[in-house]
Amino acid sequence: MRTLMVIPARYASTRFPGKPLARLGGKAVLQWVWETVSQVAAESGAEAVVATDDGRIAESAARGFGARVMLTSEACQSGTDRCGEVLQRMREEQGARFDTVVNVQGDEPFVEAEQLRTLMAAFAAPAVQIATLRTPILTTEELLSPNNVKVVCAESGDALYFSRQPLPYRRDAAAEQWLELGRYYKHVGIYAYRAQTLEALCQLPVGQLEASERLEQLRWLAAGYAIRTLDTPHANIGIDTPADLAAAESYLAAHPIHHFQA
Repeated sequence: MRTLMVIPARYASTRFPGKPLARLGGKAVLQWVWETVSQVAAESGAEAVVATDDGRIAESAARGFGARVMLTSEACQSGTDRCGEVLQRMREEQGARFDTVVNVQGDEPFVEAEQLRTLMAAFAAPAVQIATLRTPILTTEELLSPNNVKVVCAESGDALYFSRQPLPYRRDAAAEQWLELGRYYKHVGIYAYRAQTLEALCQLPVGQLEASERLEQLRWLAAGYAIRTLDTPHANIGIDTPADLAAAESYLAAHPIHHFQA
């Protein structure tokens, strides 16, 4: 099974412009992602590409740390769309064909190699079309924050719904008690898709659920696609704001030997 690993990296973030190039522990945030993704790609025979619509990111990635880069269209609305464009262009321009595609956003510096291997292994099951990760929520603050996306799953592990609100709602208990009464899961937003599924997803229009919650995976669920969720013990720290970058610096100070160096 041949895998394409894509790192979408966008400069024009509303909350944190240029965040893939922000410095974290002496390196660009994007470099942390590349080093882990390229490590897994090398050991598994996959191909890794940074996909961006911005020349500043392209130059920094290619010259700064030797990443393979593809400039993609400014019309791409999401990382998934950017992955779809890379997949299509590599087929049309290079004759390269892939069975699965892994999508790791360029603002996920603490992505674990183990997480990527878990996603790639999910496609040994023929029924899996899309795979993603979940991790247990440990504090009420995490549970109630709309910045943490929650996922509710069927017994099979397939997602039933994603929400910024805590789900399931417990009618007969105060929110402070909910974690004592059952397990809640946070969505870790790294995806993998079968190639033909990714191509189909890129053709779907935005639906009401996605527009309401601002979560693209709801577009896929509404269209009838199954999303298999897999467990990870690592919650990761995505960089969405300057405050997230400060939190990431604090994490590095407390964990001087970073996970992917092992």
